[in-house]
Parts: sequence; C-alpha cells; structure tokens
Amino acid sequence: MKYNNPVIKGFYPDPSVCKVEDTYYLVCSSFQYFPGVPIFESKDLLNWKQIGHCLTRESQVQLGKVGSSGGVFAPTIRYNNGKFYMTTTNDTTRHNFYVWTDDIYGEWSEPIYVDQGGIDPDLYFEDGKAFFMSNGKDDYGIGGIAQCEIDIETGGKLSPSRSIWRGTGGRYLESPHMYKMNGRYYLMVSEGGTEYGHMVTYARADSISGPFEAYPNNPVLTNRNLGGYEVQGAGHGDLIQDHEGNWWMLHLGFRQIGRWLTYHHLGREVFLTPVTFSEDGWFTAGHNGTTLTSFETDRIPTHVVQQEKKIFTFENTEWNLDWCYLRHPVAENYVLEFDKVKLKGTGVTLDVPESPTFIGIRQRDFNAEISCDVQLADGEAGITLYMDENHHYDLAIRKDKNGYKVIERLNIGDIKSVEYEVDLGSTSQAPLMIRASHERYSFLIHANGKDIPLGTAQTRYLSSEVAGGFTGVLIGLYTCGEGSMAEFSNFKCEYL
Repeated sequence: MKYNNPVIKGFYPDPSVCKVEDTYYLVCSSFQYFPGVPIFESKDLLNWKQIGHCLTRESQVQLGKVGSSGGVFAPTIRYNNGKFYMTTTNDTTRHNFYVWTDDIYGEWSEPIYVDQGGIDPDLYFEDGKAFFMSNGKDDYGIGGIAQCEIDIETGGKLSPSRSIWRGTGGRYLESPHMYKMNGRYYLMVSEGGTEYGHMVTYARADSISGPFEAYPNNPVLTNRNLGGYEVQGAGHGDLIQDHEGNWWMLHLGFRQIGRWLTYHHLGREVFLTPVTFSEDGWFTAGHNGTTLTSFETDRIPTHVVQQEKKIFTFENTEWNLDWCYLRHPVAENYVLEFDKVKLKGTGVTLDVPESPTFIGIRQRDFNAEISCDVQLADGEAGITLYMDENHHYDLAIRKDKNGYKVIERLNIGDIKSVEYEVDLGSTSQAPLMIRASHERYSFLIHANGKDIPLGTAQTRYLSSEVAGGFTGVLIGLYTCGEGSMAEFSNFKCEYL
C-alpha cells in the first residue's frame, strides 16, 4: 500500500517513540509552549492520536520569560519495568531531567535531574541498569556523545560521564539514541544542524561503552542533496520495530513552501521512513537514503487506512490536548467552553517573551481557511498567525475613542505595521477570516453581507529562515489590554 508523509503534520518536532504490547507511543518537543511534550499513540504507525502531555504542571518545568525556541528540547520516551520515562532538556535553564508515570493517560512525576550537560538526552535500560546519554562535553572535557550510568530512582550518577562517540564530523552532533539488536549496540545520532544539512548517522559496538565503528555509508538518511524537493531537513530519528518485525524510523523533516522556495513556516513535522537490515548487520533507510512524501510498501497491512482530519473546530477538538498556551497561562484569564472561549486581556502583548492571553492550535498544512466570530468589549482581540514574539500576523478588532475597527497588522522583526483597517462604528463583533496558501495569507472580514479583503502577506516572513528558531506557525486566539474582554465563537480551520 501507499502511505503519505508527514504522518503527524505541523509543529511537532524531534519525535521519539517506544512500543508497549500492541501500541506505539510518541513524544515531541514543545519549547516555550505549555503544556509541555505532547504524547501521541498509534496502533499502526500511520494514524496518531494525541492523548496528553508529559509536563502539565508549572512545578515540572520553568517557562517564565523564556524566549521563543527556548524551553523544552528534544524528548526521549522509553518504557521499562512497568513505567514510562520521558527525558528532556530545559535549554533555557540548561538542566537535563526526566519524569515518569505508570499510567500513560495520567499525570507524570516531578522532574528528576541528572548532573550531565548537553541537550537531547536519551535513556537506555539493560539488566537492571539505566544509562543516560546526551551531546556535549563529558567529565574530562571531551566533546561528543556523553554517557553515564545513573540511579533511575534518584538521577544520581553511578559512573563518570564519558564521551563514547564523536560522530562523523558533521556540525551539531545531537539526538543520541542507543539500541541493542542481534547482540550489538547501535548508537544513532543526528548531525549537520536541524536545517537543510540535517542528517542521521550511526555506529555500532560490541559494548555499550564502545569503541563504536561508524556505518561505512553514513549518513544513513538525509535529504540535503535533494535540491528543489519539498521535504527537507530530514533527521533526528528514533527506531522502532513493528508488530511483524519490520524496522522503521520516525524522524523530523519539514516541507518548504515551493519547489524552489527554500522557506518553511509549518515547523518541523513527523515523518515515517522504512529501515532495512542487511546480512552484515548494517541498516539502510528510505529511498536510497532519503525520505519521500509517500512510500509504496507491503509492510503496512492492507486493512490499515491512513486517515487525516481536515476540519478543526472548538467542538471537535479538546482544549487540554489540541490547544496550548504561551508559557504558563494565568488561569483566571481563560473561560473554556464546549463551543466558545472567553479571554480576559492584560497589559502583556504578543510582542514580549511573557504570558499574553493566548491559546493556539498548530497550523498543519499550507492551504486552509480559518474563521472565527470575535465579540470585543474593550481593548484588542483577534486571530494571530504566530511564529514568535517578533514575527506574527494579526487580524483583530480594536476599540478606541472613536469606536471599533478591524485591523490587519504585520509584525516582521522590528517592523510593526497596521496595513489596513475597517471602521465598524459601534459594532463590537465581526466574523474574521484568513485564507492560507503555500506562499500567502489573505485577510478578510465578513460585513454588510459580503467578504471584505484587507490585504495579503507572504508566508516566508513567518518562516524559520527569516524568524530563526525551531518552532512553527500557531493559529492563536488572543486579547490584550488591561480590562479587555473578548468572546470567540464559531471557530473553524478547514484544510483544503
């Protein structure tokens, strides 16, 4: 059968996966957004359903005043002796930690910290022992993938951190994952940076501490030489074996906006690529070492149908799963109901690394129509296409001394410009609409029985290539201004 990539669309980067009985579980990075580290489950590796988050309490992760693309980096999920473990980095505080649970649908523990630096930590369990790995320097000042044995109950180190492999020479050695297969230890990493040069490499050894021998044909997976190809940045992978014994890699990649337009704004997404072991014990990945937008394979059972949700509304999403906040929300500013949300504004705007009154859902594809009715009492409220505090497009109702108006505002770096406005007079409610395509967003309102266009803006200015960072565009509902209050209803995001 044929399946399509990505298997999880939108800003869900740095996937890690484990399998327990007949179910796969996957986690992704969340950076400055809260709750942290979304969790998905699947029975077939193609259809993924979000079931929760690992970090749901402020005590678990410090996000106050964390800048965009700071906060929670690159988690790993593993299962051992009846418990799930998720280890990650708060890159802002430079702390590696893990949390655990014996109920994947319930709450996770308070963080347990490990005194080892670097980012992208990994946990490996064997014979009652737990090993912790991350990139960076070891206890002797040697760079590479550092490894130590830890007490899994306390996080305390039982051995010094020691560099076990230094990669193949690519920049930004990261995302280590250790496996034992057919009596050998395999260490898979990423190099090249999580941009257009991203790649997956690996090595193997007879001992968990090495010495490691690099795969002769590294990188095992990269799209770095596929100029003019939609999928780029393939890397940061994790291996998993399916129910029939086949091996797969779940990894990140991103879709650029056009064949020759090297910009991406949806964020890094989750791709599924087949892995094949040869008789000599080395493995290959994908189509000649690349990942594709679709694969024809007989590995997927014929009864499995890849499904995709096309319409997102208040009624068919869940506030605590599909939606998220910027940093830790002030709970009393949000009234979340089945078919509407009421937001109370503060003096905090979208332009600062704090916690504005904002609730967002990830943009999952290029072509979409986004609409919402907004009723404003005072201040400003609307829809934002949010990349970071310096790069976002806002379609909003604003009240001033002359009444109400709808504005289209572009925020691109240091340039913040109201491009268009429509006077509503005393009318405090308006249906707002945004039409999205690969290259442009178009802004409209529905008034006097017709759609009134307010202008357009290029998607590239919300891309990682312009804004920098590691996130993607969120469709956010927001209000700002002391004492402001707004109600949002009839929200709909339909992918075309």
